[in-house]
Amino acid sequence: MIKLNNVSKIYQSGSTEIRALDKVNLEVKKGEFAVVLGPSGSGKSTLLNLIGGMDVVSEGAIEIDGENISTKSAAEMENYRRDMIGFVFQFYNLIPSLTVRENVDIVTSLTKDHLDVDDIIDSVGLGERKSLFPFNLSGGELQRLSIARAVVKKPKILLCDEPTGALDTKTGIRILKLLKETAKDYGITLIIVTHNSKIKEIGDTVIELKDGKIESITENMNPIEIEEVEW
Repeated sequence: MIKLNNVSKIYQSGSTEIRALDKVNLEVKKGEFAVVLGPSGSGKSTLLNLIGGMDVVSEGAIEIDGENISTKSAAEMENYRRDMIGFVFQFYNLIPSLTVRENVDIVTSLTKDHLDVDDIIDSVGLGERKSLFPFNLSGGELQRLSIARAVVKKPKILLCDEPTGALDTKTGIRILKLLKETAKDYGITLIIVTHNSKIKEIGDTVIELKDGKIESITENMNPIEIEEVEW
């Protein structure tokens, strides 16, 4: 369970106070697929960074499985990110000098309890491309590789920041299907941040942000299959 209690993130620009998030309260259940929607500047990426331990709250608290991560030390947060969190970014953040297999394998050094490298690469459809380098891959293949890298360490939470933003519609659909299926197969809580309102039709919970505040939280009782969405 992910729980945010009255969370704010405040930045100072000279004498001006900027509230990237303002008194946010929300819950995401274990194993759930949550979609976070909102325009640029709404606080979506800030929310993801706080849950992922990449930034710290200014006010309030974040609880993960009942534990307050907002009071952890820097060393404890390193362990939290290593053991609990997987990230998938819009622009992949792969290591260009490493092969497909090496990009995934390097993550396994962070944890003893990880998935088999070759199995996870095969599961994302890159089994025949393990010896290639990132510059040999298409955009869709690069994102599949970034998913394999994020999932191989068996994170409890998978955070995706605009994972289809740099892809064409057809490839984006494949990536969304892969994310949803992978999270389900491994019991991972999946949170996708996006400005694409169509994606909300496939999520379990839809969180809409505007100007750092939650506009609505909707439980989707009947999420549809990705192929059924009218893109």
